[in-house]
Amino acid sequence: MFSCSYPRFTMSSCDATWRDVSFRGRDSNSDQFAPIYMCESAMRMSDGSVERGTKRAEDSLATHQLTVQYKRYYIDVNENTRGRYIKIAELGANYKSRIILSIPAAKAVVSEVAKMLPLLDEPSTGEHAPKESVTIKSETLNVDGRKFYVDLKENDRGRFLRIAQMPTNPRQTRQQIAVPADGIAEVHKVLSEYLTKFGEGHEQENTNTPKITAENKSFLFHAGKNDRGEFLRISEIKLNSGYRNAITIPMSALADFRKELDNIIATQGKQ
Repeated sequence: MFSCSYPRFTMSSCDATWRDVSFRGRDSNSDQFAPIYMCESAMRMSDGSVERGTKRAEDSLATHQLTVQYKRYYIDVNENTRGRYIKIAELGANYKSRIILSIPAAKAVVSEVAKMLPLLDEPSTGEHAPKESVTIKSETLNVDGRKFYVDLKENDRGRFLRIAQMPTNPRQTRQQIAVPADGIAEVHKVLSEYLTKFGEGHEQENTNTPKITAENKSFLFHAGKNDRGEFLRISEIKLNSGYRNAITIPMSALADFRKELDNIIATQGKQ
């Protein structure tokens, strides 16, 4: 295991850290994009979360670095106020990309990758055109209201694993990483070890969060507490896309919300 730190980009006109938020320019093996950087501020929402484009305070629990062909990968276990998660970052010659996996999502990904490992030794299909890829095996995962694609593909460079995470906001682009065949087994091994060591007891949202499903949406209810007091966060998730929005209600206003909802329900069909 290697210790590592992620590169930070700063500008003299701003004391905040700059980070990548979207991507441009494709990599021929992984369809990745080169990063754009934006300034991170320290603004915080009423539930303790941060504004879009800002960085949440977090602790690093473990990190692993590997190099495959001309790419470097960092697999980290981090923890913040919302729980533990695994971050996988891919750094190429002129781009950077990453995906964020909750503990339940990481378990689902590991399970699917395990099914793909035996396919790495099978003969090449030889059916792809130059600079194009063919899909050998593909799975779609829906975990905690988010959609992931786990694909084993092949192009003229060989086979590779692509893990794509659909955005929670329609204005964002999807995030994805690609791992050449030589590194897939190690990535699977590291993720499995991290889940064994750090995953136990960290599936609260997946198993305990109250949930309502209506038409093509799910609603999650999370009660929390921070230095500003107690709150209820209601997340709205579109099942077909995984897009997510949320509102935060202070507990002091919850009785008034219930009163207004009761009024609306009582007047349904009477107008």
